[in-house]
Amino acid sequence: MKASLIRRFGLLAILLLAPLAVSASEQSSRIERVVLLMRHGVRAPLAGEVPPATRTSQPWPRWEGEAEQVTPHGAAALRALAEADRRWFAAAGLLPASGCVDPAAVRIWTNSSPRTIASGEAYAKGLAPGCTLPVTHRPAGEDDAIFEPLGARPTSFDAARAVDSIIRYTGGIAALAKRHAGALALLEHVLACPARPCSPLAPSSVQATADGRGIDLQGPIRSASGTAQVLMLQYLEGLPVAQVGWSRATPRQLATLGAIHAALFDVFSRPPYMAAFQMAPTVDRIVQDFTADTAPSIDLLIGHDTNVAALAAVLGVPVQAQGFATGDPSPGGGIAIALVNTAEGNRAVRLWYRSQSAADIRAARARSRWIPLQLHGCDQGREHRCPLPQFIKRLEIATAPARG
Repeated sequence: MKASLIRRFGLLAILLLAPLAVSASEQSSRIERVVLLMRHGVRAPLAGEVPPATRTSQPWPRWEGEAEQVTPHGAAALRALAEADRRWFAAAGLLPASGCVDPAAVRIWTNSSPRTIASGEAYAKGLAPGCTLPVTHRPAGEDDAIFEPLGARPTSFDAARAVDSIIRYTGGIAALAKRHAGALALLEHVLACPARPCSPLAPSSVQATADGRGIDLQGPIRSASGTAQVLMLQYLEGLPVAQVGWSRATPRQLATLGAIHAALFDVFSRPPYMAAFQMAPTVDRIVQDFTADTAPSIDLLIGHDTNVAALAAVLGVPVQAQGFATGDPSPGGGIAIALVNTAEGNRAVRLWYRSQSAADIRAARARSRWIPLQLHGCDQGREHRCPLPQFIKRLEIATAPARG
């Protein structure tokens, strides 16, 4: 009887662990290196994220921690995410299952903003608890081209060309707003101000800034995108249900509202010209990681939702986390690109969108989902591999407008 139970529990353990092992390696190729570009963790609202002219029926709830920074709960959710990632990396053979990791095997590079630095520190603590794992970045406040390539105002950026690309991609800003009319109406219901409209009204437009170096967006998407994001952040932060959208927004409705936030990336991240400039330095980093004789087993880049959305655009892959709108990168969510050696001895890449669900972020649970991504026109076998030379060529073509 005892031996039978042992056999049964042994079989159960194998069955429970098998999906994790298969999803990481699938036993057909060996993962050598991974680059993971991810968004920072849950933060308090940004200054002006909800436009000052926005009206509500009740005051906005108060947040714990500093404005614009990762909250204590956001840090806890990132530590839980890193704990789940550690299991995946161990199954892939990139890290040991427990204990400290070789600092040379993991490079954590964040943007220079405080919330990304704090996100890297929280992730490091979850990935290797009780160990020293460096988090590196440029000096605080200094633009980092990997995450903010337009911050340095590159001379080759042509705002007029950017606007043309945005209009072609969206069909026009008025058309973009019209496509999201249902979500915009839902937002008005949640805000429930005494006399609508609750969100500021302005005609839809996109144009080059006066200095010709940037993009000026006006209209419902601009005025409502930040408000929609703040409402989702309330839920992710774990605020009492009565405070999340003043109890007028269910988790499903928050995902619907997230489409308004995601629409912002249809302007600033996804149009081909914008994506090229947003991603050229990041692409250089990925190519270097995959072609250098030596590189860390895991190169973790922690930036912003704009970065994740732009990389998805360059690759032509979807971003979808459970409980979020399609195309709305979740806090902590990111695109993982793995360099693999195939059974035939060739080098290729595999891709995943790795994220926590909205509910798991709210509960700070150590779970993550790795959803395989397929590159259209470069998708081989059940592992959806793309040969490395073809992958690099695709990246070069997609970012060519930013290279003169």
